[in-house]
Amino acid sequence: MTADSHISTEARPQRPVAARRWKWAIATAIIGATIWSVSGLDVSIERVMSAPGDAWAIVRLMWTPAFSTEIKRGVLGKVLESVYIAWIGTVIGAIISLPLSFLAASNVTPRVVRLPMRQLFNAIRSVPELIVAVILLGVTGLGPWAGALAIGLHSVGTLGKLSSEAIESIDAGPIEAVDAVGGRWVSAMRWAVLPQILPVVVSYWLFRFEINVRASAVLGMIGAGGIGAELVAQLNFRNFPEVGAVLLITIVTVVTIDLLSSALRRRIIQGGTGEDRSKSGELIDDLTGIALG
Repeated sequence: MTADSHISTEARPQRPVAARRWKWAIATAIIGATIWSVSGLDVSIERVMSAPGDAWAIVRLMWTPAFSTEIKRGVLGKVLESVYIAWIGTVIGAIISLPLSFLAASNVTPRVVRLPMRQLFNAIRSVPELIVAVILLGVTGLGPWAGALAIGLHSVGTLGKLSSEAIESIDAGPIEAVDAVGGRWVSAMRWAVLPQILPVVVSYWLFRFEINVRASAVLGMIGAGGIGAELVAQLNFRNFPEVGAVLLITIVTVVTIDLLSSALRRRIIQGGTGEDRSKSGELIDDLTGIALG
């Protein structure tokens, strides 16, 4: 018997039985949950088969888009209003979430403060912008201010969680250097933590702005300002060419903002990482030198 035949006849290592059973159990649970969810939708096979044809019929009704009519109705101003709502909402979320994120990070805040703050972020994220806007409409009335506040409040939960996770992944050296020279907690956050997380956090803000632009278009459907109000109005009157024009203008706007924001986020991350590390190293050296006297 040759060496090759001896190797081929050796028993290959088998996966543990428990691991295989877990994989099958998870796969079965996923398939079962999917079947149960589909059955809960009460959708027939006939309806699924006819959906592509119905969708194509609506697309044909929207073609050719009535751009001239919508431009005369001020659709460009409504699109810009959606962008304004998204921007103000993002600014509100960024301003509130940044200081709160320090209180939710495990490496810089004690447990008694950290856990309630994390639960606050979870509670804020659990309520969709649409529900928040409906509640705020009774306070602010119809208009873009309700949409901006709803987006801003919802952004606090998401940005706070992401920013706190960024804080938890920092280099602890600068914090130890600040502690070594007798610096206070606020000084450590300002000079040791903030320079490390700022490029990443700013990229989170831009990414959230992209999401908020899309959300602001939806909020307009309930009277919270933006392009959604115009879209609902044309749908109610079955003016499908106008609907097509509104949708295409909105899509172009959102895609353009996404591309610009993505390019800017890449520039911030790639351009800021090396410089940020260099500054962090210089900060450690300076503070250590002060501590050693």
